[in-house]
Amino acid sequence: MPRRKAADRAGPVKTRSRSGCRECRASRVRCDTKKPVCTRCLEKGLPCSTNLVLKWESEFVRRGMAFGRTGVWSKGRADAASASASSASSPASSSDDTRKWCPLPAIHPWGFINSGMAMFEHPDQVDVALNEQRVVVPIINHHIPIAGEASAGQSPFRLLSIDDIRGLVAFNPAPSPSLSLFPGISEMGHTELFDYYLQQVCPRTTASSTVSSPFASVVLPFSLSASPTLFKAIQALAACHWSRADPVYSALGLRLKSETLRDLRRRLSREESSTYCTDPEILLIMMMLCLYEILDKCDQHWTIHLKGAKDLIRLRRQRMASLQESSSAPDPATDFAEHFFAFQDVMGRTACGEAVLFGSDYWKTDDRHIDLWMGCSPELVAILSAITEMSRARRQFESDSSRGSFSLRAASLEYQLENLVQEVGDGDDDILASGAEAKRLAALLYLHCALYGGSPTTPLVVEYVHRILRLVSDLLERGPMASVTWPVFVAAVELDPSRDEHLSGLDGKPVSGRSVVLRALAAMAESTISNITRTRAVIAQVWQARDQDLLKAPQMEGNDWEYYVAPISTSMSLA
Repeated sequence: MPRRKAADRAGPVKTRSRSGCRECRASRVRCDTKKPVCTRCLEKGLPCSTNLVLKWESEFVRRGMAFGRTGVWSKGRADAASASASSASSPASSSDDTRKWCPLPAIHPWGFINSGMAMFEHPDQVDVALNEQRVVVPIINHHIPIAGEASAGQSPFRLLSIDDIRGLVAFNPAPSPSLSLFPGISEMGHTELFDYYLQQVCPRTTASSTVSSPFASVVLPFSLSASPTLFKAIQALAACHWSRADPVYSALGLRLKSETLRDLRRRLSREESSTYCTDPEILLIMMMLCLYEILDKCDQHWTIHLKGAKDLIRLRRQRMASLQESSSAPDPATDFAEHFFAFQDVMGRTACGEAVLFGSDYWKTDDRHIDLWMGCSPELVAILSAITEMSRARRQFESDSSRGSFSLRAASLEYQLENLVQEVGDGDDDILASGAEAKRLAALLYLHCALYGGSPTTPLVVEYVHRILRLVSDLLERGPMASVTWPVFVAAVELDPSRDEHLSGLDGKPVSGRSVVLRALAAMAESTISNITRTRAVIAQVWQARDQDLLKAPQMEGNDWEYYVAPISTSMSLA
């Protein structure tokens, strides 16, 4: 009996439902799509799931199955297939092919800055852990070549030999066994941590590739006569840094830090303040503990050591003044520790705009020589400290005379920055000079934003951001990225999202400013001892806030820096 045509059939035509549940589709049964459970699943006690199922063509091809309606025969498809076969067999088919294959773009691990619910629920808080999950930080290559070291056949981490240590401590007397250089290390154990500090931590504290870091040239000679507490602090810092690549050292670093704090508290409670305030070892121990907290989480804990060091330095200066010894220069260890804490304070408080603990009296306003660890001149740091103090005073203007004196002072600081020439010492390389120039430009950018109310759309701000990022791009191609955390941060938070693609690269081609910043942060995570994770999280949140405000006018109170940057930048370390 011949089949009836569709027009001769009685009753409604049954068609397959596209929104049927998975259970009915698997059994090839029509689903009535009732919610929340269809009739068939209700009667049979099935779960009735309607989740979307993703199908991949490669999986169907591997199993030898048709993907969707691919392969379904029709007369038109058969004619097209035969025409395709005949054209493929002709010799001119290859020349007539007009298909173009687009190359895949390079996929980098730092390319995505995503928003989450926390960004909208708590815009004044930075979720560092969540931001860290969204970025793949390259594994740290813990290998910095030592002079005379062969590159072939070397392991990624080689402990320093006794000859290396003797070359670092130049004034060491006659040859002696290894452990006699630093008494007490063998009894303490974990000597590899001290070697790690020499080989991996110290080189990451300066941008110069020719001159030794003060963490080696100043701390190591002092350690020859130091107590075991200082060695524990050094080992704790080394373990904390090493734990970023090997989590096994995290617990060891925490234990060594706890033992160091216990010994330090015991000593401070037993000795008189007039005794311990003049001992450089106390400041060096606190410096190592401060760096540990910065590397670990970079929260308010590192500022506790900062405030404690401030009180200790104040007591020492008062005692020196009472003994009429204020004119005598401090020893190298004390001088280095004081400048370490003062520099950390000044650079960190530029972001949040809080009161500076270490004022301009810690800096020589006429010293233009670039410091190896700071990566800039003391004169530049003194100017930055003055700008931060003026940004706080600007909020309390009550008269026209105060505004006039403020404008004169701001113009004077701008003139000093524009004419500042930072000097490179003998043996220093041009990478150190480039980093110092980036900080000078960042100081000018910070002045215009904090004192003059500049924003990313201000033409002068745009110019400074582009000049800083050009220097950063050049440094990315030349070597380590130490001592440029602060200029990268300042340029990143003031980068205009609507003009990001108009930045000209070194080769004249347009590049993305945000990609330069993210590549620089990834490089700094390997070549510095700063907490780049916290810095990146703050930058990402500022970018997210600016992107959201592109579609609406923000209800801004104060200038741009106070609105976007300062509220989420408390307890940052940008030194």
